[in-house]
Amino acid sequence: MTQRTTALNAQRRANDLEALAAGEVVDVLVVGGGVTGAGVALDAASRGLSVALVEAQDLAFGTSRWSSKLVHGGLRYLAKGDVGLAHESAVERGILMTRTAPHLTRALPQLVPLLPEVSTREAGLIYAGLSAGDVLRRVARTPSSLLPRPHKVSGPEALALAPGLRREGLRGGLLSFDGQLIDDARLVVALARTAAGFGARILTRTRVLTLSGTGAEVVDELTGSQVDIQARSVINAAGVWAGNLVDSVRLRPSRGSHLVLDGTRMGISNTALTVPVPGHFGRYALVLPQADGRVYLGLTDEPVDGPIPDVPTVPESDVDFLLEVASTVLEHPLTRDDILGRFAGLRPLIDLPGASKRSADLSRHHAVVRAPNGVVTVVGGKLTTYRKMAADAVDAVDLPAGPSTTKSLPLVGAAPRADLSTVDAPARLVSRYGAEAATIHAMGELDPTLAEPVAPGIPLTAAEVVWAVRQEGALDAADVLHRRTRVGLVSADLEVAMPAVADLVARTLNGLTQEA
Repeated sequence: MTQRTTALNAQRRANDLEALAAGEVVDVLVVGGGVTGAGVALDAASRGLSVALVEAQDLAFGTSRWSSKLVHGGLRYLAKGDVGLAHESAVERGILMTRTAPHLTRALPQLVPLLPEVSTREAGLIYAGLSAGDVLRRVARTPSSLLPRPHKVSGPEALALAPGLRREGLRGGLLSFDGQLIDDARLVVALARTAAGFGARILTRTRVLTLSGTGAEVVDELTGSQVDIQARSVINAAGVWAGNLVDSVRLRPSRGSHLVLDGTRMGISNTALTVPVPGHFGRYALVLPQADGRVYLGLTDEPVDGPIPDVPTVPESDVDFLLEVASTVLEHPLTRDDILGRFAGLRPLIDLPGASKRSADLSRHHAVVRAPNGVVTVVGGKLTTYRKMAADAVDAVDLPAGPSTTKSLPLVGAAPRADLSTVDAPARLVSRYGAEAATIHAMGELDPTLAEPVAPGIPLTAAEVVWAVRQEGALDAADVLHRRTRVGLVSADLEVAMPAVADLVARTLNGLTQEA
C-alpha cells in the first residue's frame, strides 16, 4: 500500500478530524494512545486496514511513560513457573532489540551484589535463574553479542562496574544482561508515527464520550466540538481506564513507584543493580542507570483501589521502602536529599476470580475480550509484549486482512546497530532519534540558534523542540517536556526549561498554521 508521511502535527490532526467528521468510516477505531493502542494502530494499518486512534490526552500520557524502561526477557515469570509467558517475553525482547527498534534499545548489564545478606545458597539459586534466563535468550535467537551470557565477577570487578557499592563484605557479584529502552514514551511516539505512515489517523486531545462496537462520540478537547466517528470495529486499549469505557472489564491496578536520583553522586553509571529485598527471597529493587546520567530506583508493586488518577503520585511509604532497600548495598546510604524526582505508574492487571489479593501475584498475561456491544478490549500484559497484544487484538476483530507483519517492521528511525554508529549526529541524538538524528543535527547546522540548548544545564536543543512539534505530534510545551523528552521528570529542570520551550512551541505552531 502507498505510505503517507510519518509526520504528526497540529495541521494533520485537524485534517484527519475533519475527514472523520465528514463521515469517513474506518475499519478500526482504536481508543488509547499508550504503547498497546499505538501498537494496535500500527498492526492494523500495516495490514492495509483504515485506522483512527483517539487519545484523551497525549501519546504515552498514562502508564506507558511510567515504566522501568526495561525490555524484560521473562526471568521473573520463569521463576514463577510460567514458561509460556517467559518465552513470549524473551521473543518480543529480541524482536524489539534486533528488528523493530534497535535505535531505542540497548543492552543493560545488571549486577546482583554478593554481600553477607545474600547467602551462598541464595546466590546459587539466583545464578541458576540467570542461567535459565539465558536459555530463553538462546531459544529466542537473540545473539550473545547483543546480550552476553551471565557470569560471576570478583569483588574488585564488581566495584569497577558499580563504584558506589558497599565495600564491607563484598565478595563479588552475579552479572547478567537484559534489554533497556532509552525512553518508553519515545517508543510510543515511534509506533504512532509509523502507523501514520501507513495512513492511520492519530488524534490526541480527543476524548471518548460514548463507545459502541460501531464507533464513538468524541469531543475535540482543543475546540470543544463533538464528532461521531464511524467504524467497522472498535478496539479498547485504554489501559487502566479500559473499564471506564466497557463495564464488563474488571481490572486490579498495581502501582509501580520510582525515584529519580543522580548517578554520579551514587557512584552508578552504566551497570544496573538488582537488590534483594531483605527477608523476601525472589523479590528485588532495581537501581537503573539512564543514558542521561540519572538513575531510576524502583519499583514497588502495590494494589490500588478507587478512581484512577490522570497522574499517579508516589506515597511516602514507597519512598521509605525504596531508599531503605537500595541503601543496603550502597557505600553511602540514600536519603530524601538525594531525590531529584519521582514517578509512579499503574499497571492494568486483570482481575481474575480467585486471584490472590497481592498484586505481585496477579498474572502479567494479556487478554482480548469482546463486550456484548461488540467492543473488543485488550487488557493486562506489559510493555515488552505490546506487539503480541496488538496483533491478538487485531486478529479478534475478524476483518478481511492478512496476518500481522509487525515482527519484521522497523519503526521510524530504526536501522541496524552497525549503521546507527555511522549516523552523522551526536551520540545523544542518535540514541533518541536513530537514523533521523542526522536530520535534526542538520537543522542546527543550517540555523545555529537551533543547535543551542533550551536552557543552561539542559541538553535538549531547540531543534528537538521544533522536531517534536512538526513531526511528533506535540501540541504544547508539556507534550515536549514530559513525553517527547523526559525533562519534566525533575521539577527543577522543568522550571528552567519551560519558558524557552513554550515560546518555541508557540512559534512553531504558528508557522504550521501559516504554511496551511
